[in-house]
Amino acid sequence: GFCTNLLLTQTPKHITAQADNETQLLCELQREHAGVYWYRWSQEKQNFEFLMFSSPMGKATYGTNISQEKFSAQGASTRTSYSLRISHLHTSDNGIYYCSISQSSQLLLGTGTRLSVVDVFPLPPKTTQAPLSTKPLWCVTKSKASIRKG
Repeated sequence: GFCTNLLLTQTPKHITAQADNETQLLCELQREHAGVYWYRWSQEKQNFEFLMFSSPMGKATYGTNISQEKFSAQGASTRTSYSLRISHLHTSDNGIYYCSISQSSQLLLGTGTRLSVVDVFPLPPKTTQAPLSTKPLWCVTKSKASIRKG
């Protein structure tokens, strides 16, 4: 089965990129691992597609019909940081990309990065600039320790 797991953190959560360009997704592991799998979830096809397996040494094993010119991966020598580069972007590359590790016969998925490829970037709407309020806003979060005691 697939389980999403906090062992793998992917950044950024969402990328909007222009067609024909390239982009890079990052996967950080809490513990070092001998490589990660990269998958794409396609909303259109409603399926997971195996893209590649990437080892720390930069060796890659590609899935069926996956272009080596389009997808390239890098592993850090620390074995805790992996990245996936996607070039020659096309709208067919839209989807959610997951890095994944196999652990005790389970595939653990990362948090996922949603990629949206657009032909042209939408222009921001023209708005009159509102003056920034001078009052700073502070977020107050309860400490986790006090919640655990309760």
